[in-house]
Amino acid sequence: MRVEVQPAFVLHSRPYRDSSAIVELFTAEYGRFSAVARGVRRAGKRRAQVVVNQPFVPLLVSFSGRSELKTLGQCELAGRPHRLQGDSLLSGLYLNELLMRLLHRHDPHPRLFAAYGSAIESLGHGDALEPELRQFELQLIDELGYSFDFGADAASGEGVREDCLYVYEAEVGMVATQQRPASGKPAYQGADLRRIAAGEVTGEAAGTAKRLLREVLSGHLGHEPLRSRALFRSTRNQGEQP
Repeated sequence: MRVEVQPAFVLHSRPYRDSSAIVELFTAEYGRFSAVARGVRRAGKRRAQVVVNQPFVPLLVSFSGRSELKTLGQCELAGRPHRLQGDSLLSGLYLNELLMRLLHRHDPHPRLFAAYGSAIESLGHGDALEPELRQFELQLIDELGYSFDFGADAASGEGVREDCLYVYEAEVGMVATQQRPASGKPAYQGADLRRIAAGEVTGEAAGTAKRLLREVLSGHLGHEPLRSRALFRSTRNQGEQP
């Protein structure tokens, strides 16, 4: 199989043998997969090194191979690199880690690819981080089939009530509860859930959206913690903004 000129982003790369690298690519039509970039670490291959080792760069790539590990062919810039720094960089690494952990290989998600490109561009422009992250998380759980109706009680089928509390039940959705669970399981105000259901993830609903989407994603990420979150915590400890 040979594929020519496919839009792509590098999610991760690592050295391979003496002079090559293995890159994890996210493409519009072929999903996420690994490819060998042969010889890119040799002296005199600086441009190739920059292209395959730098995330958040829109690329056009060609690749070939019948095995799980493809061979990267032509690789060139498809636009201006998004040079993320500080919190924007950490946020971009968080998005990359979500895709690496949650996407099945060779499973195409063209709408998610477009959402990722839009999110990275917004982060590069210095737009507000939290709304971008929440919108991408919502798109991600929808694309992967994990979404549910934030504005409905999954047990009764009725709309959530603003003055009631709800807990998230994995694989089910939001379920009403009479009081905050003694186990420490998060409970969410119905008013905020209705805002999220209407697409509002800022303002009064911002904190609820962040906590709830983290709980939803955690159920699918497994027990291994996200490294990008650890980086966020370490920068806070050093006095930087989260």
